[in-house]
Amino acid sequence: MIRLNCFIKVTADKKGIVLEAAKRLTEASVLQEGCKGYDIFESATRPDVMMICETWADDKALDAHSNSEVFVKEVAIMKENSEMYLERFEF
Repeated sequence: MIRLNCFIKVTADKKGIVLEAAKRLTEASVLQEGCKGYDIFESATRPDVMMICETWADDKALDAHSNSEVFVKEVAIMKENSEMYLERFEF
């Protein structure tokens, strides 16, 4: 299994744009083969920080997700409007 934590730092004026893109991405991602979990979290202590936690069965599923049309489109919107940092864990 693969766990990705995607940290997102976003200004107040861009937060709505980024959150909506993240929601669209999440809605599509949970339906993809090999997705074991996918959700968005907002920090309770830092209003400029969000995180997407996602879990995939294997690299094949993650690669398909990363190359999907919805991923390419929504992540481009998120990257344009925020700073993103990715952590990867395997278990």
